[in-house]
Amino acid sequence: MIDFTGQVAIVTGAGRGLGRLYAQELAARGAAVVVNDLGGSMRGEGADTSVADEVVREIEQAGGRAVASYESVTSPEGGAAIVRAAVDTFGRLDAVISNAGIFNSIAFEDMTPADWRRMLEVHLDGGFHLAHAAYPVMKQQRYGRFVFISSSGGMFGQPMESHYAAAKAGLVGLSNVISIEGEPHGIKSNTVLPFGFSRMVTETVGDPKALEDLGFLKVIDPELVVPMAVFLASRDCEWTHRNYSACAGRFARVFVGLGEGWLAEPGTRPTADDIAAHLPEISATEPFTVPGSIFEEIFGICARLGVNPLQ
Repeated sequence: MIDFTGQVAIVTGAGRGLGRLYAQELAARGAAVVVNDLGGSMRGEGADTSVADEVVREIEQAGGRAVASYESVTSPEGGAAIVRAAVDTFGRLDAVISNAGIFNSIAFEDMTPADWRRMLEVHLDGGFHLAHAAYPVMKQQRYGRFVFISSSGGMFGQPMESHYAAAKAGLVGLSNVISIEGEPHGIKSNTVLPFGFSRMVTETVGDPKALEDLGFLKVIDPELVVPMAVFLASRDCEWTHRNYSACAGRFARVFVGLGEGWLAEPGTRPTADDIAAHLPEISATEPFTVPGSIFEEIFGICARLGVNPLQ
């Protein structure tokens, strides 16, 4: 059994929806949990401390340990305060599930800079501020787990959500680098791309009757996402630098692959006409590799050219 006894976890956006379920499952498995939630609307408006308090009450009534945090992730001070709540209350920090987010649908042509900035402040900046405060604590412990909640909307695209998609894709990049830099210090970092019936869905579609008529919504039970996030936050997870989709009980790795492509003859200067002539090779998706970093891509090309990049 995956056990968090003696460990401390932070879950942001833990007052409702998937975040609440993550916090409850971690606590049920022995973790002391910082339940962070500003208590705002799905669009990021307002605040309500009772939202986090209620989840803490539920965890404590079930015999677990938890403390509420009402800080916003949108500032460095907020991220530091959330981490401080974990360390000051429970003495350490082992896992972070960066889940806080907002959502609204806007056509790209109607997007304002303020709309764009607000979405990135909560999702991408929020992930950074939280991780930036947590990383030194984990580094000193020589142990830590980051789980960033990304989205298939970012990896594959979602109409009316250019700001949300960009922010969620940005979290993949953030996680990739934390995984590389954190590896020598026992820190793992991965992302989850969840599908779950939550207020993000209900407030987007709006009509309760329409939701009942959509059969797909009946299979995206949010509880079916929880196992993936909890596993990645655990000691048992030895993976890092990966992304996983969780949808309706189907769990799958999501990756960015690099095709073999076409390599121009050394010493030649390829032209746009050469690109057109070799487009099938350039666009082929097989064979492919999944580089562990930008350097692996460079070294792979150098190997094909017979060049030693270190000389």
